Amino acid sequence: MLGGEASWEDVGGAFTEQAAFIRRFTAEQDVQTNEVQRAWALLPAFLALADDRPFDLLELGPSAGLNLVFDRYRYRYSVGAWGDSSLELHGDDRTPPPRELLLRPVSVARRRGIDLNPVDATTEQGGRLLRAFLWPGQDERLDRLTLAIDVLRADPPELLQGDYVERLPELLADRVPGAQLVVFQTASTMYLEREAMARVRGALQQASVREPLVFLNAETGIDDGFALEIERYPGGQRERVAVFDFHGEWLDWGR
Repeated sequence: MLGGEASWEDVGGAFTEQAAFIRRFTAEQDVQTNEVQRAWALLPAFLALADDRPFDLLELGPSAGLNLVFDRYRYRYSVGAWGDSSLELHGDDRTPPPRELLLRPVSVARRRGIDLNPVDATTEQGGRLLRAFLWPGQDERLDRLTLAIDVLRADPPELLQGDYVERLPELLADRVPGAQLVVFQTASTMYLEREAMARVRGALQQASVREPLVFLNAETGIDDGFALEIERYPGGQRERVAVFDFHGEWLDWGR
């Protein structure tokens, strides 16, 4: 185990000696993955939204919020690179984003996320919890997560605990003057019932009456990955900009 109490060399012994802990952990702890590699697929969409205003970011279901600090990573595509960081994200860009997008800068005025059970990755327990949900032998993924946690800990985002379907109206009412409000999510709304998703879009529409906003939405729209759409409010006009692998390993921009 990550705490050193057991080893993969003796799985049977671990189940025997740590049986009480394993039963309690699996009964009480929901799966909380926070795959930072998805930021590699999201970045071109963020760049497409960038203008002369800073972003006011709100992520729905952020887990530990690793994708809320997307602009603090370095990215490599077949057409170029973006950013500077100890963590470089790269993948198979089957259809790469336009080269000119990678020339755009990004600034962020605020980073918020709301989750039913957010993970505090600034603590040892939080970091260990995130690592616990990675499959054994995925060393590259583990290294990537470790570096992302280090980046986040330098200046963590604001994470709120709660049901975003219920609290979204109040969160959208709190705006940063002069900033562009960008709400985004990956692998979160797929667990909502149709009525709950309708409430989310209703809240976005209502909040946009005061000032326009954008919803960057990655939904399960294809068999082997997410469909990434930009929804603009008021109106809710949707534009599909890409599809990408569930864990961000490949990207088809413009598909």
